Amino acid sequence: MPNSNRRELMVGAAALFGSSLLAPLARAAEAVGTPAGFTASRALFTPEQRALVAALSERIIPTTDTPGAIAAGVPSFIEMMMADWYEPTDRNEFMAGLGVLDGYARVRYTRSFAGLNPEAQDAVLTLAMENAVPGLARTFFEHCRQMVILGYYSSEIGCKQERIYLPVPGRYDGAYPYAEVRRVFSS
Repeated sequence: MPNSNRRELMVGAAALFGSSLLAPLARAAEAVGTPAGFTASRALFTPEQRALVAALSERIIPTTDTPGAIAAGVPSFIEMMMADWYEPTDRNEFMAGLGVLDGYARVRYTRSFAGLNPEAQDAVLTLAMENAVPGLARTFFEHCRQMVILGYYSSEIGCKQERIYLPVPGRYDGAYPYAEVRRVFSS
């Protein structure tokens, strides 16, 4: 995807999420310059953090009849955003949240979050969503969720397999049977 299209994507994402877009993601969307793809300019995550982000992403958008977050490259997208777009303060807050979430899983289940079965991962994420994980910032789960959604729908898989891709929008059809399609169009 050319750089100008990536910037347009970020601006579109800001419009999509509207006022619910978290400040770090909003600052990234307003940044000057654009990344070339889902590859960070430098490695930021440790292998354990990569496994954590992958597990977290896959629980938020799991593989169903369409590929999930891992297949769409969401963990690489998140690392790229953290390494190349986020301000140091925002990056540190996100990284601290990852540590708290993984630490909670280790205390409660004696295993890392990535090493838990899907049911236990869902239980931890539900507690995070309900702001019930001690020491975890109130906005952490929502921030993760928005990063995963943005990464997924800016990938080819999210755009072309999850949605019905129309490279050039067609004619308007006010009586189109959307209930039968059950997916959103993208272009």
